[in-house]
Amino acid sequence: MAIAQSRSQAKAGINWRAIWLPIAVALVVIFFLAPVLWQVLTSVKVNEDISAVPTVYFPTRFTFEHYASLFTRRPFGLYILNSAFVSITSTLLCLAFGAPAAYVLARLRLVGKEVILAIVLIVTLFPTVLLFLGLLEIVQVTNLANNFLALIIPYTAINLPLTILVMRSFFQQLPKDLEDSARVDGYNTFQLLWKILLPMTLPALVTTGILTFIAAWNEFIFALTFISRESMKTIPVATAQLSGASVFEIPYGPIAAATILGTLPLILLVLFFQRKIVQGLTAGAVKG
Repeated sequence: MAIAQSRSQAKAGINWRAIWLPIAVALVVIFFLAPVLWQVLTSVKVNEDISAVPTVYFPTRFTFEHYASLFTRRPFGLYILNSAFVSITSTLLCLAFGAPAAYVLARLRLVGKEVILAIVLIVTLFPTVLLFLGLLEIVQVTNLANNFLALIIPYTAINLPLTILVMRSFFQQLPKDLEDSARVDGYNTFQLLWKILLPMTLPALVTTGILTFIAAWNEFIFALTFISRESMKTIPVATAQLSGASVFEIPYGPIAAATILGTLPLILLVLFFQRKIVQGLTAGAVKG
């Protein structure tokens, strides 16, 4: 009798977890997406609504003039191509050098391997802004100013340690018997890495490649300092240097539009490779 009464009370009780959990998730999503929504709305507001007091949060008048002005007043399409070229090139170089280095540190017997791994980890944690003055001196000595190599080389060097660490964890998860079988079949180290191991670590390649691409795409300090030629600027620099019709005017609409256009390729890239990214982040972290 007591058991039946307790069960009836449990059924009659309110499941607070089922109520508060969706609310908490919705609040977190709103907290993180609110700035993005604000930028999107600002990019399509008319200038009167942008400068209106009190603030117009949800406009009733929309315009794409801010997007059109980016391509009519300045070569914004060229800025996108510049960012894409620098980011893709540095990403490919990171994968080309990082994957073999990660395999060597994961599988081969190397004198001082632990020291090398420690150095790689320290470089990963090192603030990149502290490298600015040294890189500036190197760029001046080598006459690399206004040259894409002034961005590609530092981006590759900065993101290479992360690529090595992530890829090394993946190579350690692969069964050693697979490599032994391939060597029995006559594969050398390069053929083993290129034809067998790299296709099996595709999620890791995609994950590290996207992380490297995003870091290069969003970098600002080096691109601002090493590149001064208008036709070679990247999206972050071009967005920061947008100006209004007068000295005292801040072009909030074009800046918001440029931000959306600069972020959209990253969003599409992550959505397209979403499954590979999840596999890369989870498989590399589990050992067994």
